[in-house]
Amino acid sequence: MATYSTSQNFNKPTEPSAGLFDRIIAAITLEQEFKQTRKILFAFIFLLLVSAAFMPFSFSFFAIQWNSSGVFYFISAATVNASVFFDSWEDFVLSILESLPVMAITLFAINVAALLFSIRLFLYKKGLLLKYLSSQIKS
Repeated sequence: MATYSTSQNFNKPTEPSAGLFDRIIAAITLEQEFKQTRKILFAFIFLLLVSAAFMPFSFSFFAIQWNSSGVFYFISAATVNASVFFDSWEDFVLSILESLPVMAITLFAINVAALLFSIRLFLYKKGLLLKYLSSQIKS
């Protein structure tokens, strides 16, 4: 009879341990955070690489356009002949504004902004990213 009573104990469902549900929910939440962190990390790396790769091209484009625009000539003329500059400063300012390389300045500014934004994103999310990377190295 003793063997019959022990076989009935095997058919009874065991009670889950205390806090099992909370641990499952915490593991799911942690995995969702890691998935979001992975997306942020790949976006950061992509933006950083693209902006760093295009930085020399945008800077050279800006430098070439700046040299060919004649802005330096207007600025040097304004500083050498200060009295003439102050007599007709509106014309000088308009001439400088008309000869600015707007497209080169815009592309260079966008590239610098993207690079600074990606660095700021990394520094802002550094703890989260490092936690994700260390968990990926461990597993």
